[in-house]
Formats: sequence, structure tokens, C-alpha cells
Amino acid sequence: MTSLWVFGYGSLVWRPAFHFAEQRPGYITGFWRRFWQGSTDHRGVPGAPGRVVTLVPAPEGRTWGMAYRVEPDATEDVLARLDHREQGGYDRHELAIHDADDGPFATALVYLARPDNPNYLGEAPLAEIAAQVRRSRGPSGPNPEYVLRLAEALDDMGIDDPHVHELAALLRDAD
Repeated sequence: MTSLWVFGYGSLVWRPAFHFAEQRPGYITGFWRRFWQGSTDHRGVPGAPGRVVTLVPAPEGRTWGMAYRVEPDATEDVLARLDHREQGGYDRHELAIHDADDGPFATALVYLARPDNPNYLGEAPLAEIAAQVRRSRGPSGPNPEYVLRLAEALDDMGIDDPHVHELAALLRDAD
């Protein structure tokens, strides 16, 4: 049995919360990361959702994140944890993961929130997203923490993601 690879582009970048045998930076193509998904179970609550990232199709897109290799004997447990964690509107997909040299190194499981899911909030001006994030809190903590930790993790990887970094700057400027 081969190892499962999981690609994280949001909180999985900085808080995988599952056992993995290997991690390495990588990217997927054809998508941009956007704070267009509502969170009523982690970074917000029903009636006052927070905002978390999903991937939106973009032919020219390249989204960096962290890929994790899971040993075969841990796959069932990891999938159960991820399915629970990502239950708020995300579906499993398989996508090719590339490394810095542009070569694909694995096919990985990626959770994507489609626009037809009940928690999808969609596009909004960044100032409105920042205002919503600023006032949102859920069982996993304050929504600004999610944004700022993701921005820090991408910085540590040397990745510039304008959507994430501009939102983080708006949150920092408000403090």
C-alpha cells in the first residue's frame, strides 16, 4: 500500500494536528487561495461565521502550501480527523503537488469548498473580509489568529500570497 499525501493550504500549513512521516513545501496549479469560505464550526459560529480559505479556480493560479506524507497504517485515522475538521463544506479532491523545481512529486488529497456548499460566503472587498474576520471567534479560537498564523507560515516558507498578506496587514493595522 502506498502512502497518502495530504496538501494543506490553510490552517494545515501551520497546524496539521495529525501524525505524518514527512512534510515538504509544494504547490498546486490552477487555483488561487481566497478567504471566501465561511466557518461556523472552527473560526466562527452559526449566525456569525468566520472566514477561512478555500481554493478558487484560476487557470494561471499557483498556490503554495505544505504537503504531508502519511504512513499507510495511519491513513484511516488521519482521514477520519481531516473529514471531521473539514466537514463545514469541503470535499476531497486529488491534485498533483509540485516542488520548487516545478516537478510534480505526488498526487495529494486536497480539501476544496465548492461555491454551492451552505457555508460558502464568496468574494467580497478585502476591507469587508477583514471586518468580518476581526469580529469572528469560534471553538478553535479567534478568526484573526487563523489569518495571521497563515501569513507567518507563508512568510517562513518565503511565499508571497498577496490575498493573505494584504488581509493580514489590514488586521495588523487595525490593532
